[in-house]
Amino acid sequence: MSERDGAVDESRQEIATATATAAAEEEEIWSWGAGTDGQLGTWRLEDEHLPQLLRLPSLTSLGPISMLACGGAHVIALTSGGKVLTWGRGTSGQLGHGDTLNSLSPKPVSFFHDCVITHVAAGWSHSGFVSDTSSLFTCGDGSFGQLGHSDNTSHCYPAKVSYFANKHVKMVACGMRHSLVLSTGFPGNQVHAFGSGKRGQLGVSSDLTKSINLPRVVSGLEGVEIVRISANGDHSAALSANGELFTWGRGFQGCTTDARTPQRLDSAVSFREIALGWNHALQLTGDGEVFMLGKTLNHQPGKPTDSSEAILEKVPDFEGLRVLKIAAGAEHSAAVTENGEVRTWGWGEHGQLGHGSAADRTKPQVVNLGSGYEQIKDIEVYCGSGFTFAVVTRKHLPPPLIT
Repeated sequence: MSERDGAVDESRQEIATATATAAAEEEEIWSWGAGTDGQLGTWRLEDEHLPQLLRLPSLTSLGPISMLACGGAHVIALTSGGKVLTWGRGTSGQLGHGDTLNSLSPKPVSFFHDCVITHVAAGWSHSGFVSDTSSLFTCGDGSFGQLGHSDNTSHCYPAKVSYFANKHVKMVACGMRHSLVLSTGFPGNQVHAFGSGKRGQLGVSSDLTKSINLPRVVSGLEGVEIVRISANGDHSAALSANGELFTWGRGFQGCTTDARTPQRLDSAVSFREIALGWNHALQLTGDGEVFMLGKTLNHQPGKPTDSSEAILEKVPDFEGLRVLKIAAGAEHSAAVTENGEVRTWGWGEHGQLGHGSAADRTKPQVVNLGSGYEQIKDIEVYCGSGFTFAVVTRKHLPPPLIT
């Protein structure tokens, strides 16, 4: 063999070795649960009791998914490049496409063609978007003032909320009929609220029972550095920089008293994530432990508890595994564990637990998202009112190069 042939063989071997050791990444999108408004992206108007692997060129062609937001029956996708796509129920204009039509597949929101979006949120029938210029845009149902435009008008296109023109919006959260906004800057981080306040979910006054359509600063958080907000149903919540949890709005399952101003959870546990449902809240600690507020683990949806106050307890059924992420739907919960599993529990009527039936589960159960768990790099899980999405990033080792 000549010196040249030897060099070619060596080069081929180097390429083969590099190809065999370099893992290509592939993003998978799975959905299951309620689908009668097209929110699952399966092109079928029906519930799915098992996870469905979606084939959505219109979504994947715009790059990796940065986050999803799942509402009452619609979904917002934000790509890593700041593009926005929506699908599902659009009867209130919440998809932002300029009409009130449902969409069976992801469709880009053309309004944001020249904008870079950094955060999105989905409520029951409205949507919120934060741009890289710290502006807030909303669309959808505005009948309770939840769009923040100083009126109760609904919008089919995203409209900028002028109240925040001179503020730096960092995050938006959308509940059933209300919205929260976290802004930064002078005089520090502030939480603003607007929309329905009948159950105290706005946190702006001890005796306010009506809706407001212009954002107001939430009372009782002065001097607290809030870093995260959450809203669902008639509940609101905020996390401080040191892991304190504040909640306000309708009392959780077992607690009949509404909180009209933020109440700090009396607990020595420090939290880093919060996810709200309609009757419960999940909290995640820095050590990967999950706590649940508002209903006992053995509580079945629709059945009252005997407790006179909200209950905080640790979810013990993760077999010693650290939990990395949490999500909450109307009455179901989801978590991602350190070994790359998605586990769900709670209400299962529409198949939103992904276990192949409509049965409820009182303990977290593993959801089958296909083979190759050892190749999973990352999983994100998102819950709508009665449906669930998972975005899975896998590393795929290509076959060895044949020489």
